[in-house]
Amino acid sequence: MKHYDAIVIGSGQAGSPLCKKLAAAGLKTLLVEKRYIGGTCVNDGCTPTKTMVASARLAYLAGKCNDMGITIKGYTVDLKQVKKRANGIVLKSRNGSQAAMEKTPNLDLIFGEATFIDKKTISVNPKTGKARQFTADKIFINAGCKTVIPKDIEGLDEVDYLTSTSMLELEKLPEHLLVIGGNYIGLEFGQMFRRFGSKVTIVERSGRILSHEDEDVSEEIAKLLEEEQIKILADSKVIKLKNKGKNQITATIKTADGEKKIKCSHVLVAIGREPQTARLALDKTGVELDDKGYIKVNDRLETNVPGIYALGDIKGGPAFTHISYHDYTIVYRNLIEKQNLSIKDRVVPYCMFTDPELGRVGITEAEAKAQGLNYKVAKLPMAHVARALETGDTRGFMKAVVDADTKKILGVAVIGVEGGEIMSVLQMAMEGGITYDKIRYGVFAHPTYSESLNNLFMKLD
Repeated sequence: MKHYDAIVIGSGQAGSPLCKKLAAAGLKTLLVEKRYIGGTCVNDGCTPTKTMVASARLAYLAGKCNDMGITIKGYTVDLKQVKKRANGIVLKSRNGSQAAMEKTPNLDLIFGEATFIDKKTISVNPKTGKARQFTADKIFINAGCKTVIPKDIEGLDEVDYLTSTSMLELEKLPEHLLVIGGNYIGLEFGQMFRRFGSKVTIVERSGRILSHEDEDVSEEIAKLLEEEQIKILADSKVIKLKNKGKNQITATIKTADGEKKIKCSHVLVAIGREPQTARLALDKTGVELDDKGYIKVNDRLETNVPGIYALGDIKGGPAFTHISYHDYTIVYRNLIEKQNLSIKDRVVPYCMFTDPELGRVGITEAEAKAQGLNYKVAKLPMAHVARALETGDTRGFMKAVVDADTKKILGVAVIGVEGGEIMSVLQMAMEGGITYDKIRYGVFAHPTYSESLNNLFMKLD
C-alpha cells in the first residue's frame, strides 16, 4: 500500500490541472483515471461535438451561399471525414495532456477504476494487473457524470439506442433521428445531424424546449430549428419503442393530442446526466450525498469528511466545463496559496452551441419577476445589428435584464452568431459593476457585434 500526499480521482477539467499544480507545489500526487485523460469534455463532450458543429455550420452555409452571390452547384457530407477531423483534435489534446502529466515530477498516473475502502484509502482496479491500494492525506473527486437512461420507456433496451458518446462513433448518417430530450445536448446533436442530412424529430416532456430559459428565448430557438425542418414535439413523451429490424424502429409518443406513432432509424437518449458516485463506494467514507446522488460540498468544495473534496459535475450545481475548471482554481488557491475563496455567488456564464448559439449569464426575466425585483428589459433583434446584416445572418436577438434602480446588469441572453462572445462582454460588465448607461454611451469599434450594445441599451432611454 503506497501513501501519497494527494490523490485525484478523474482527469476532467478540474482534475487534470489540479494534479499537476499539487505536484508542482511539492505534494506527492496520484492521478487515477478510469478511461481517457481529459474527461468528458475533451473526449466525448465539448471538443468533438463543437468540432462537428463547425462542420455542420459549413454545410448550412454552403446551402446559403447563393444568397450572397457565391454559387455552389452542390455539396456532399462525408461523415467519416467529419469524424476523422474531430478525432484528430481529440487525440492531440488527450495525448498532449497525458504526456505533460507523465513528465511532471511528483505526479504518478494510473489507469483504472477507483473505489473507497475507507476515508483515506482507495482501491484501484487497473485495466491490466491486480487491484492496488493507495492512501492519501487529501483526496479530490472529479469523476463527473454519465447519461441518464430512462426506465419508463417500454422496449428501450431492445433497440440499439445512442447516447452523446456513441453518437460520435456514427460513420453513416441516420435516415431519421429521434431525439429524446429538448435541452443542450439534444438540440445541438439534432441540428447538427439535420444539417448533415438526417431527418430529425425532437421529443420534449416539458411544455417547451429549454424550459428553464425565458419563454421568448425558448420560442426563438424552437423557431430557428423548425425553419431547418426539425420537428419538435413538446409536452410529449416517448412511451414505447419497437424494433422492426435493422434501423427500423417504431416509436409510440404520448402527446397532448393523444398517442402517435412515428418511424425512425436511430434514437438518441438526451434527457440529462447523473453523477458517477455509485461505483465509488462512498458509503465507506461517510461522505454525504444528496437525494440525486451528487456529493454534498461546502462553499470551499470540501465534503463533510475533512480532507475529501469534490469538484466539477459530480458535486451538482452548474454542469459546465468552465465551472469544473474554476472549482480547481478555488481548491488550489485555498490549499496551496492559503487564500479564503468561495464558490458562493460566483457568476455562471454558459453557451449552447446550436447555430446561432445561445450565450447566457445571470438571472432570467422570469427569475427577476419571481424575486420581486424592480427591473427593466432591453431587447434588440439581430436584424437591427449592422454586423449581422453585413454578414448575412440576422437570426436571434440580444436581451438584458437590468436593475431599474442601480442600473446594474442582472442577466443576459444573446441568441446570434458569436452570441457567447457578446454575452462575455456583458459578463465582464456585470463582474466589474459597470452599469448599462455606461455601455449605452460606450465607444465600440465599428462594425462589430458588441457595438450594437449601444443600441440594445438605447431601448431603455
